[in-house]
Amino acid sequence: MNEPEYRLEIDTVYLREQLSELLAIPSPTGYTDTVVRYVCGELERLGVSYELTRRGAIRARLPGVQHTAARGFVSHVDTLGAQVKALRPNGRLELVPIGTWSARFAEGARTTIFSEKGTYRGTILPLQASGHTYGDDVDEQPIGWPHVELRVDARSRNPSDLARLGIDVGDIVAVDPQPEFIENGYIVSRHLDNKAGVAVMLAAIKALKACDFTAPVDIFWLFTIAEEVGNGASSILMPDIASLVAVDNGTSATGQNSSEFGVTVSMADQTGPFDYHLTRKLVELCQQNDIRYQKDVFRYYRSDSASALDAGADVRTALITFGIDASHGYERIHMHALRSLAELITCYALSDVDIPRDKAAMAGLKGFTEQPSDPARQEVAPEVEAGATALRGV
Repeated sequence: MNEPEYRLEIDTVYLREQLSELLAIPSPTGYTDTVVRYVCGELERLGVSYELTRRGAIRARLPGVQHTAARGFVSHVDTLGAQVKALRPNGRLELVPIGTWSARFAEGARTTIFSEKGTYRGTILPLQASGHTYGDDVDEQPIGWPHVELRVDARSRNPSDLARLGIDVGDIVAVDPQPEFIENGYIVSRHLDNKAGVAVMLAAIKALKACDFTAPVDIFWLFTIAEEVGNGASSILMPDIASLVAVDNGTSATGQNSSEFGVTVSMADQTGPFDYHLTRKLVELCQQNDIRYQKDVFRYYRSDSASALDAGADVRTALITFGIDASHGYERIHMHALRSLAELITCYALSDVDIPRDKAAMAGLKGFTEQPSDPARQEVAPEVEAGATALRGV
């Protein structure tokens, strides 16, 4: 297993700078070209080779001692957003969400509309937004996407005005992140899912490039563009990738065991348990390298790894997360979790390969993994055992 010195020092200033830069780039699913170009530019600056799929998912590689049984890390550059569903008679826009998020968090959001004639600013408002006009009805109206509209900051009194502006059905709407980096390490913003995961991976790459170690196998760094709508890593894996670790958010809400500090290792999500051996190794690496961690199970959650498995990839998967409060809303995380995640990534990248058999897509039983099968024998106090013997005698 890995030695403690493999926990590399993470440049947290760089991590924070990258997160800030990424948050400043609007990238709702379907409108990710600009953020893809940014990440590619940063990979070039770090001296990492990469290639793109047709639609723009990124696959970068740090070469290891061997090419087979490669390891992969994946995060996504796309975020939640909205799309124009209809031009309303009052000159405002009906919306549908991109990704799964509540209109409760959309109300009051500042936005950018990407039209054929350029960008416009606007605000998402409830249909009854004026307390001076509607009184208590403002507080009693339903919550949901049919009950909000987007007010465009341009002269738009009717659909004809909107058409003149070049705004049409299907236009993408990006929601402002409004980030705050607080001195005590907390970060509050929209779209920390998963701009923070991308920043963590870039920081880990930077640390690995600066160290004197070479990973035992190739390490692939995957940045997907449609995770929020369920596609994720469905078409970016290579057959040589034997294990895939998703880097995403964990939900530090009531009833969950996630935390905004340290690494939260997901044991299962709505698609089922993650790989037993890969997850166990990541936990052991936390223990051996003094990285704070906790485990959690997510019920209403899937990540890039789920889409890879749905697409038929025969790959071991795991999910390591930064605890996030109010996921898919005004999210909050802490820098401690981001640093811890980056540290764990470096540990796993440099650790020995425990299952050499995984280099082959198909192989015999030799070298196949084992899981504990005999129940641990419970220690029984002598007096209890004596009492049980007496009862059997009766």
